[in-house]
Amino acid sequence: MNADPDWALYRTLLAVIEDGSLSGAARRLGMTQPTVARHIDALEAALGGDLFVRSQRGLAPTDLALALRPHAETMASTAAALLRTASGTAGDVAGTVRISASDVVGVEHLPPILARLRADHPRLAIELALTDRVDDLLRREADIAVRNIEPTQGALIARRLPAADLGFHARRDYLKRRGTPATLADLAGQDLIGFDTETPALRAMVAHLPGMGRSSFALRTDSNLAQLAAIRAGFGIGLCQVAIARRDSSLVRVLEEITFPLPLWVAMHEDLKTSARYRVVFDTLIEALRSAA
Repeated sequence: MNADPDWALYRTLLAVIEDGSLSGAARRLGMTQPTVARHIDALEAALGGDLFVRSQRGLAPTDLALALRPHAETMASTAAALLRTASGTAGDVAGTVRISASDVVGVEHLPPILARLRADHPRLAIELALTDRVDDLLRREADIAVRNIEPTQGALIARRLPAADLGFHARRDYLKRRGTPATLADLAGQDLIGFDTETPALRAMVAHLPGMGRSSFALRTDSNLAQLAAIRAGFGIGLCQVAIARRDSSLVRVLEEITFPLPLWVAMHEDLKTSARYRVVFDTLIEALRSAA
């Protein structure tokens, strides 16, 4: 390495990798395209290697660029965490808090909770990252995470909430048209909604449902929100949270004896516990999600 590159150059590198072009990275960063090109040239000179090659689809990252990517992502997460931390003081419920949650939790459970938080604390700003990926709280990709698996990293404060039960549901008019299954075997004659890509967790769930697998589903999608929308639209029978279905009078639970408990955890880094805004959001999430289960 010929010099110690400026951190800003890695930010530009990450933007070019994600956008696949200098122009796209420039728009993302609010820079001019020549400035982005100079940043890449400077980083290549400092590192002594090429970072991109031109392809029909734009700029393709080299092995060197791909090796640097996770480190650049960590730097970006840390920079964002620095800005959030600086956005408020420790004793005030003010500033920014970033929450990570699954798409279903983020869309179906969190909006009224966040609305109440904002009404109670008008100087509080929320960033909501909807993903089923487990964000690394230690790297501050999020300040607080709502997860369906137990956090295993050290230095975290984690609270286990009552499990959210999953059960089979369908719209009332679908069941009127197709009939209500009385046994698990009766599902074979129904339009089932399920996953597209099999994972270890899904494999363990399906193990309790003999004869059911990917080929059994008339609609296959890995989006839990899409599955829920299909159930609500009357496409067929699928799994969704009992508490969510209970709010919709058009949905009916079938085969009530079949229940899958979905674990629920709220976690944050222990270093944030002395900051009022993080603690308020953490405690509010626990209280509200516990009563919603």
